[in-house]
Amino acid sequence: MNKPQKPMPSCDVDCPVQKTAQILDGKWTTLIIRDLLPGKRRYSELLKSLPGISPRVLAARLRFLEENRIITKTIYPVIPPKTEYQLTALGKGLTNVITAMGKFGGKLA
Repeated sequence: MNKPQKPMPSCDVDCPVQKTAQILDGKWTTLIIRDLLPGKRRYSELLKSLPGISPRVLAARLRFLEENRIITKTIYPVIPPKTEYQLTALGKGLTNVITAMGKFGGKLA
């Protein structure tokens, strides 16, 4: 006879898993983070590396990630303006999560 399984704990607003899921929510967020793992990227580079994303959605996701301290945005005062994005230390903490997602996805192919 199998042992009865313990019920999953409830996940309220303070649940770390829920907090992480809220950051990674959406079709593009994990892909943006993946593309920033190697280092700094310009807005135009991110737009090119994510076929199908609209400029409006990319800008919104980058703003969201910046507000949540996952990335930083640096604007250089040159003409034309140059803007670079990079992961913060907090954002780099997602490296193992994104790597695990890649390994898992590779098994689905």
